[in-house]
Amino acid sequence: MENILNKTAEHHRDYTGAKMGMWLFLFTEMLLFGGMFILYAVYRFEYPVEFHTAAKELDTTLGAVNTLILLTSSLTMALSLVALQKGNKRLSLVLQAITMLLGAAFLGNKYIEWGAKIHHGIYPNAEYLLSLGKGQILFYGLYFIMTGLHGVHVLIGIGVFSFIFYFTISGAVASDNTVKLENAGLYWHLVDIIWVYLFPLFYLIT
Repeated sequence: MENILNKTAEHHRDYTGAKMGMWLFLFTEMLLFGGMFILYAVYRFEYPVEFHTAAKELDTTLGAVNTLILLTSSLTMALSLVALQKGNKRLSLVLQAITMLLGAAFLGNKYIEWGAKIHHGIYPNAEYLLSLGKGQILFYGLYFIMTGLHGVHVLIGIGVFSFIFYFTISGAVASDNTVKLENAGLYWHLVDIIWVYLFPLFYLIT
């Protein structure tokens, strides 16, 4: 009986520590992007017309599609956790796979969008870009940095889920031990929330 109680207490400590560690990590991520959002706000206030002009060159439809993709991926991720907690391992694996595929689709669309901008000479230090006004240069600089950094986070998230997928298959992540999947989900939700802010800031400037 004492051994069972000790194992239960140890599991509780591990769970609590893992969750606290993840929340601390997410807090540092919010500080990182929060600083960039503040920088964006300062420059947009200083160059409102040029930011508006530059934003017209972005593909709003593609941005909206990517928003829908990420929101859907957050849903499939949450459902994968619910499925595993209910003991439906197979369904959880399917939903995890769909989440990763949606993340890959997001990156594919972003590759297409960036490719179009580069083709038109809109990329850091490009001759055409440097011929534009300072506000437009700053807009595209922030666009590439912030969406690029976000894209890296999506790629990392896909990598994390690939490990979670393997752990679920092997049984290391199971209905009675879902903390790894929960933490991966928290990270993925943060990535999605960041994009929900990036989309209107860059694509829907009025």
